[in-house]
Amino acid sequence: MTTLTSRPQTLGIDFGTSNSAAGLAVAGRPWLVDLEPGENTLPTAVFFDSETKAMRIGRSATRALIEGEDGRFMRALKSLLGTPLLYEKRRLGGEMMDFTDVIARFLREVKRRAELATGLEFTHALSGRPVKFHSSDAERNARAEEDLRGCYQKAGFADVRFLFEPEAALRAARPQAGIGLVVDIGGGTSDFTCFEQGEDGETRILASHGLRLGGTDFDRQLSIDHVMPHLGRGAMIRNTFGGGSLPAPNRMFNDLATWQMIPFLYGGDSRRAARDLAQNAEDPLLLNRLVRVLEEELGHDLAFATEAGKIRANGSEDAGNARIDLRIVERGLAAPLPPEAMDHSLAEMVASIRAEAQETLRLAEVAPERVTRCVMVGGSGLLESVRSAMRGLCPDAEIETERAMTAVADGLALAAQDAFA
Repeated sequence: MTTLTSRPQTLGIDFGTSNSAAGLAVAGRPWLVDLEPGENTLPTAVFFDSETKAMRIGRSATRALIEGEDGRFMRALKSLLGTPLLYEKRRLGGEMMDFTDVIARFLREVKRRAELATGLEFTHALSGRPVKFHSSDAERNARAEEDLRGCYQKAGFADVRFLFEPEAALRAARPQAGIGLVVDIGGGTSDFTCFEQGEDGETRILASHGLRLGGTDFDRQLSIDHVMPHLGRGAMIRNTFGGGSLPAPNRMFNDLATWQMIPFLYGGDSRRAARDLAQNAEDPLLLNRLVRVLEEELGHDLAFATEAGKIRANGSEDAGNARIDLRIVERGLAAPLPPEAMDHSLAEMVASIRAEAQETLRLAEVAPERVTRCVMVGGSGLLESVRSAMRGLCPDAEIETERAMTAVADGLALAAQDAFA
């Protein structure tokens, strides 16, 4: 245990769609807590064990899923903020709760682990937040922040303040005179901050902007385009009330490709619908795979496989032979995913990211040619297609990626000490 001081402190928390982290400043430098042994980032995942009724988080939750333990796995909970779905009650861990309870328990465990690691009592939190939880709905965007505030309060924090995630990342970036653009592609949102730094390192925020689109959306589109056809998406279903056939309805496949919707497909209605599709399919092989996925609750395994395939297709030495491994469904089954196929699937979303980055520069009244550095943040900020889009937008900018995975958490750790000053 590292004891820093006995007085109450503010904990900087990066509560992310895919991963979370927490830290504080020590001797003027960011110090991230090991929320798991040897790991200062924690998958934002929970698992409710059917036998013990306990809630497990992080890698323990993911292991429970992969090892096939009986229970309910959830990820991408942040995406529910600001939506009615956040308050729907479910029986989890032997009790009725909504998703604010789940998020609060996750944050409470982050708080507990940080206190155990430091010997401090964290009564306050500085939390990162997207510039926009929801792209075009101001009321829902405001509701999402209030939802998250309520979750922190349920977790035991007396108060919480928020800092835009790209502005937090800027706190951790190396100083360099000129005009820069932070490009933060998180799990659920893309956020941008245009800034200017002087020779003395003084920083001025010129504009921040964002949209609800991130890495989980990339994964979803890749799954829809390359995985779901192997489960029957687009397959022809015979019309039981007349002649002819129609394509299988897309909704079930779209939900199965969406992290936060997967648990809702494991009920009896969805399973019966899948069996009906298989029974009336012109080629039942594909739809029988769908039936198996739902009955054996393999949806999250497919999502992890898609994410892993995306990583392999992005710049690995053997990227041309990249594929999404679907052996969990059927021995030898795989979906090819060469880089050009991935780029084609993601082209529209990457174009939206470029357009919103350009809008950020317009709001800042900065011509793209004046930008001297693009600070890339978030795992999907490392995708070559995203970096290429930023090079095309800001032709004279240096592309920085060295702190892509921890910049937001580092910046929140640094800013936490003054958050309530």
